[in-house]
Amino acid sequence: MHTWIPAVLAVVAALLIAAGTVLRQKASAANGAITTGWWVGAVIAVVGFGFQAGALGLGSILLVQPLIVLAVLFALPLEAWVDHRMPSKTDWLWGGMLVGAVVLFLFLAQPVPSERRPSHVVLAATVTVLIVLLVGLVVIAEKCRSPHNTSLWYGIAAGALFGICALLVKSVSLYLIEDPWHIMEHADVYLLAITGVLAVVAQQKSFGAGELQTSFPAMNVMEPAVAMALGVILLGENLRVGVGRSILLVLILLVAAVAVVKLAQHSAVRSGILPDPTERKDPEPTAAG
Repeated sequence: MHTWIPAVLAVVAALLIAAGTVLRQKASAANGAITTGWWVGAVIAVVGFGFQAGALGLGSILLVQPLIVLAVLFALPLEAWVDHRMPSKTDWLWGGMLVGAVVLFLFLAQPVPSERRPSHVVLAATVTVLIVLLVGLVVIAEKCRSPHNTSLWYGIAAGALFGICALLVKSVSLYLIEDPWHIMEHADVYLLAITGVLAVVAQQKSFGAGELQTSFPAMNVMEPAVAMALGVILLGENLRVGVGRSILLVLILLVAAVAVVKLAQHSAVRSGILPDPTERKDPEPTAAG
């Protein structure tokens, strides 16, 4: 299988996920309510997840997930179009750094797909343990009085759950390709359904907290990190690199993570959720004035 096929599917998925995310953010940023715009965004995102499933079925998690991160970049022009404006030079700067980091990572890493599958017991036990730990984060988020902390914990939980979903999508898509008529006999399908619902609920909770500058980067950093870690540990995916190149790849991923955070923070500023520190404020009127 040519690697460009899952790569193209992953890029299309990132574009659709970006469109769905922008629509849901705009629809729910005010009060967290689910509106018609939210449902339209949800449908578009689901189609995007379908392309992501196809990419994961044909390619390596270590190839697909870094490309899915480009959804943050694709959100730039889409968000600008919705707001009737042009993306700023700062947005394009961080966007260029994100693209460069992703391309350089894939060029140097050369991820190797694996045909190994974890046993149903190992997979179910791993997913269950992770979900229990993430439910603990949700409990912490509910007890937080600060919207910032609530968004952070919900964002981390949502991103990690979507990362688990990526692993399960990979597993389910392989079964779907090989034997679609017996797909419902595999426990992975039901684990995916449960994890997906929990991920969407956590994501919506993070949006409703009103701190997108916190939740959005947390989600977009945690998802590939968790998915790639599980791909290496449970599926045996690996990179053809030595120690020196491994250190370089870690630094490249850190640059990509910083770019994601900066892009998400600028998005929150434009949405009016976070005040713009560069905006000039008029002095407070004095008693004499």
